[in-house]
Amino acid sequence: MAVIEYEGATIELDDDGYLADMNTWNDTVANALAEREGLSPLTYDQLDILMFMRQFYQKHSFFPIVHAVCKNVRQPGDCVSDEFMDPVTAWKIAGLPKPDDEVIAYLKR
Repeated sequence: MAVIEYEGATIELDDDGYLADMNTWNDTVANALAEREGLSPLTYDQLDILMFMRQFYQKHSFFPIVHAVCKNVRQPGDCVSDEFMDPVTAWKIAGLPKPDDEVIAYLKR
């Protein structure tokens, strides 16, 4: 398990760089994770995407359809890839648990 320090916060990550406890996520944690991915500082559009992904996961316990994310946050159809390079990076910055390998492979194609 890795630990990073960011703006006075101690953030625990799993071995793959995902947030160890999704309930510790907040704007500071999101910006720390974004910085690790080379995407800092986060914009309001990016935060909207992350918040929707978190709310969807908390309600349904699975990864949302990417175009549904963009539709629900009223952004262009490829907003997740445009803002985060790929959906898995957005998922990681959103502080959500690592998706299984099948989901990652599907999202990266």
